[in-house]
Amino acid sequence: MSNNANQVTQNNPTTDNRQPATIKIGGVPEHFNLPIHLAKEKKQFEKRGVNVEWVTFGGGTGQMTQALRDGTVDICILLTEGIITDIVNGNPSKIISEYVTTPLTWGIHTGAKNTLRHYDEIYDKKYAISRFGSGSHLMAIVDANSNGHNLRREQFHVIKDIKGALKSLGELESDVFYWEKFTTKPYVDAGKLRRVGEYRTPWPCFVMAATDKILAEQPENVIRVMRAIHDSADYFMQNDDAIKMVSDRYELKAKDVERWYHTTEWAIHGWVRDKMLKSVIYHLRLADIIGEEQDIPDLVWRRPE
Repeated sequence: MSNNANQVTQNNPTTDNRQPATIKIGGVPEHFNLPIHLAKEKKQFEKRGVNVEWVTFGGGTGQMTQALRDGTVDICILLTEGIITDIVNGNPSKIISEYVTTPLTWGIHTGAKNTLRHYDEIYDKKYAISRFGSGSHLMAIVDANSNGHNLRREQFHVIKDIKGALKSLGELESDVFYWEKFTTKPYVDAGKLRRVGEYRTPWPCFVMAATDKILAEQPENVIRVMRAIHDSADYFMQNDDAIKMVSDRYELKAKDVERWYHTTEWAIHGWVRDKMLKSVIYHLRLADIIGEEQDIPDLVWRRPE
C-alpha cells in the first residue's frame, strides 16, 4: 500500500503543437462522468497536447478491470473497492487520483413481480451481478457481512449490465440487484424495479486508475489528462446549469438530479488519501474478499518528480 498520497498541482493549460498522443479512457455511461465528456467537448485535452478517446463500459467495474488487464484502455474511472481488489489480485495498474470523493448510494432492488418486500429478507436470495468482482458483486458481500450474513458463490447470477438485470429480475431468475440509486430511479418510477433498501459506501466511490504500461510510457500525458479532468470537475461543480445539463442529457428528473448533485463532490487534485485505502482494505478483508494474510502491493502511482 502507498504510504504517501499523490499530489497533482493545478497548472494553467498549455498548448502543445506536437501531434497529440491518444489515451483511451473508459467509464460507465452514467452522469458521474459528465465532467470528462465536457472536457472532451471543450477540447480541454487537446489544448494540453493529448487526444482522448472515450470507451463506454455498460458492464461496470468488473468489465473495466478486465479491460485494464487486457490493455484495451489506458485509464478507467471505476469503483474504488473494485480496482483495489483487482490490483491486490494482480491487475498491473495503479490508482492515479480520486475522482468522486463522496460515497456512492447503492439502491437495492428487486423485480416488480417478486414477492420480496423487505431489506432484511434478501440474504438467502439470488443476486444479479454484472460480473464477479464488480461493484454489484462486492457491495452485496460487504453489506451482507456487515449485517452478520455470508453470501455463497452460487447465490450470484451474472447478468452483464442493467438491461440484463431488468430481464433477469423481471423473469424471477434473480431476486436482488445492487446498482447506483439515481441511475435506476427511472426504472423504479416506471414500475420495472422496486427498491427495497439502500447501502451507502463508507468511502469515496470512484477513482481514476491507469495501467502500469501507460504510466511508464507516457507519464506526462497522464498528468495532462488528470489536470484537464480536475479542472473540468471544478468548473462543473460551480456551473449553475449543471443540474439542467445532467437532467437533459441523462433523461433524469430534475428533482432527482438536484438531490444527487448536492450530495456529490468531485476531486479537483490528485491527492489519494492513505486512510481511505486502509478503510477500504479493512472492509474487503472483513468481508473475506481480500484474504487476511494477502499482501497489499503499491496501490497508488508515485508520479515522477
